Amino acid sequence: MMPASRQTPFLSIPVLHVPLKRRVANRKLTVATGIAAAVALVIVVVAGQLLADRAVVADFAAKGLVPAPDHVFGTDWMGRDMFARTIAGLSTSVLVGLLAATVSAFIALALASVAALGGKRADAVVTWLIDLFMGIPHIVMLILISYALGKGFWGVTIAVAVTHWPSLTRVLRAEILQCRESQFVANARKLGQSRLQVALTHMVPYVLPQFIVGLVLLFPHAIMHEAAITFLGFGLPPDIPAIGIILSESMSYLSAGMWWLALFPGLALIATVMLFDVVGSNLRRVVDPHSSQE
Repeated sequence: MMPASRQTPFLSIPVLHVPLKRRVANRKLTVATGIAAAVALVIVVVAGQLLADRAVVADFAAKGLVPAPDHVFGTDWMGRDMFARTIAGLSTSVLVGLLAATVSAFIALALASVAALGGKRADAVVTWLIDLFMGIPHIVMLILISYALGKGFWGVTIAVAVTHWPSLTRVLRAEILQCRESQFVANARKLGQSRLQVALTHMVPYVLPQFIVGLVLLFPHAIMHEAAITFLGFGLPPDIPAIGIILSESMSYLSAGMWWLALFPGLALIATVMLFDVVGSNLRRVVDPHSSQE
């Protein structure tokens, strides 16, 4: 028997080993769950566009109806079908979130590239901008920008787009810096590749997974903030079916017992945000080399 003083220390450390079949099964489940959530979001957007006209049709003979088979989410004080309004409002919120998050993600990528590759002064300027935007209360900045741009669809979209890039910029900046200092980039430069070739061949594939995951994870934040400023009256106009508008209008009728006007749209908004979170989390597990092996 080996003396205690000569025993190798690593013998007492348990080694975690995940079987190959289990890893493959987990990966397939992760991909399937992400695809299912993405399909559900597409269905919501398409259904909302199809129900857009029905969502604004008033029927005063059927106003204030409780949820029933004919109107599964009930009707409001004008007899409008709340199911159609909820789905149409979700579709509007998702479209605003998609556009705003996409623009914000590309702003983050551009600023991260400037900070990581533009030298110390450029890095200092971008870092200062990040600290500035993160130091101002988010909802206040959203309201000010949206109000200054006249509110409406484009005012809300631009306000959300120009305020959601700081966190992703920090992540992408760190990734680009790590890639710039890596050995394979140094070897590529020694072989005579230009900066553009190095960027396209090595840096873009290196940063792309984090960029895509960050883009997807920006969607729920964009949707929630769009609904928040619309609820406060600084977002979309009342004539457009949107979750923020629906929830804002429902506040005046909750005391009359019309609880369904806020309950179902609120639950639908939470479910939509959770679907985006599921897509982003599963996508991160697939592209992350560490979590993808779990």
